[in-house]
Amino acid sequence: MSGRGLLMWDDAVTKYDFGPGHPMDPVRLALTMGLIRAYGLDKAVDVVAAKPAGESTLRLVHRADYVDAVRAASADPEGADPSYGLGTPDDPAFTGMHEASALIAGQSVGAAEAVWRGNATHAVNFTGGLHHAMPGSASGFCIYNDASLAIARLLELGAERIAYIDVDVHHGDGVEAAFQDDPRVLTVSLHEHPRTLFPGTGWPQETGSGEAQGSAVNLPLPAGTGDAGWLRAFHAVVPELLADFRPQVLVTQHGADTHFEDPLAHLAVSLDAQRAVQVACHDLAHQYADQGRWVALGGGGYSVADVVPRSWAHLVAIAAHAEIEPGSVVPASWRDEVFARTRELAPGRMTDGRWPVEWRSWDEGYDPSDRLDQAVLATRRAVFPLRGLLA
Repeated sequence: MSGRGLLMWDDAVTKYDFGPGHPMDPVRLALTMGLIRAYGLDKAVDVVAAKPAGESTLRLVHRADYVDAVRAASADPEGADPSYGLGTPDDPAFTGMHEASALIAGQSVGAAEAVWRGNATHAVNFTGGLHHAMPGSASGFCIYNDASLAIARLLELGAERIAYIDVDVHHGDGVEAAFQDDPRVLTVSLHEHPRTLFPGTGWPQETGSGEAQGSAVNLPLPAGTGDAGWLRAFHAVVPELLADFRPQVLVTQHGADTHFEDPLAHLAVSLDAQRAVQVACHDLAHQYADQGRWVALGGGGYSVADVVPRSWAHLVAIAAHAEIEPGSVVPASWRDEVFARTRELAPGRMTDGRWPVEWRSWDEGYDPSDRLDQAVLATRRAVFPLRGLLA
């Protein structure tokens, strides 16, 4: 297996564009790739472009009538059918929507294929992570669910145990729905509590169905959770589950919208804590997945200049085994690019000034009066016994 990392990139992914004023501004993708190049990370990984996901691949997860509806809306946005979640404020139809969405999906599927076949140990598609799309509808800025498609392709190739870890601020509902009755896939989502944020799902009691009871894990966090609580929650649940499940491949989703500057959510996580979880996912892949197989995806994130590019550049650097020092001064060429594209001033360093982040291990004790600890315990009690683990 190649030790080099793989970065999936095609300039045409920036055509995934819902239009002016929509939070999912494709400039965040262009700026991320610009920062990756400014740090020379494109020389530390193999940068490749996969083909768009074809009809047979899309239908591993999505219904044929839905794919047809996306194609139709792509050709005629004014005629988009809202019964499929298309042409709505969250998911406006746009010309070329099918092609751009299938291209992003193809990058995640290509990443999964490369890791499974041993062409790379780690593969990143930061343009992916569109985890809300359902088999028969668009949702939450997501048309095709590239994360689910990547997992479904791994299953098709023969994988028998795949773990999916989602640390986006929003519940990874589409991926959970796709595999809630499949014990071969363990889905774990850490997200803001459904009482205070879209999509209103992801309760601890959502644990999977049928023979897959215990294969869906949800840890809803109180609004306002910061670095120490977020890391405590992650480490109180994820490592123990992976040690039990022993996945052949680890797929992770790294939405940057947990950040305290994100305009659409209410957590208070810093860039430094996001980096700490990225490092943890990398280490967990090497510890528990076969030969360190790791597919890392992007996701949400709507502070498009200050947060998203720095967070995902760190992710690529970690996958490349060429980590960027958090205190590193951001290259002046990239700061100029940010101003040219957005008229915003770029951040000066690759840190929010909180590295290394301090947090308290779950082993150090449970505080019954702490809302974060209450949330962690609720998740452990709901899922761990189903997996034969102590809550």
